Amino acid sequence: MKEFTISELRTGKVAPLGPRGVASAIDKRRAPGPLMARIAGFDGDEQGDRGHHGGPDKALHAYPAAHYAKWAADLPHLAARFRPGAFGENCVVMGATEADLCLFDRYRIGAAVVEVSQTRQPCWKLNLRFDQPDMARLVQNTGRTGWYFRVISEGLIVPGDGAELIARPHPDWPLYRVWRLLYRDTLDLAALTDFAALPGLPESWRRAAKARLARHEVEDWRPRLETPG
Repeated sequence: MKEFTISELRTGKVAPLGPRGVASAIDKRRAPGPLMARIAGFDGDEQGDRGHHGGPDKALHAYPAAHYAKWAADLPHLAARFRPGAFGENCVVMGATEADLCLFDRYRIGAAVVEVSQTRQPCWKLNLRFDQPDMARLVQNTGRTGWYFRVISEGLIVPGDGAELIARPHPDWPLYRVWRLLYRDTLDLAALTDFAALPGLPESWRRAAKARLARHEVEDWRPRLETPG
């Protein structure tokens, strides 16, 4: 397993976003020193919509630094925007991507223990963040989503801390497989059954998997991906 480093820690305050002034804390600023990772996230971090962001299953958003150059190549007119903090991440990850982690991996980072709880499901606020009307869909389609950590044991994290893998209970569920099931092989009923039965799966994901199994159809992504109005 390739361990990785948290090169930057970032937090944000709720502020208006986009032409309609939607409340959002996606603009995360670099913390100059250590931050306390708590069950609800970093001290001082805020969320504009607590119904869809934040909470124990989305305490810390991590994003791989390796993706910035790929985005700049794909969208050269926005190249200057693809830098640490671009995606509203709390943790800038050096040395690993979604291909290197599995669902529910546990890591010791500094004095904290965290667990990979889910991949990010991009929403339309990314469209506003980048002034790109299909940015959320591009993030979903490429699989460059980043992921969320739960905080299992609270503790101080210092910029530059390494991540030590201490448990991998589900090596058969790499984040790449999760992404494929959510957005590519969306009606793989056998995989959905196994996915829905995973202990510790966020309840919103369990409900979505069970709904696909019951209806044999995929939920409508448009309200999540398309900017209202």
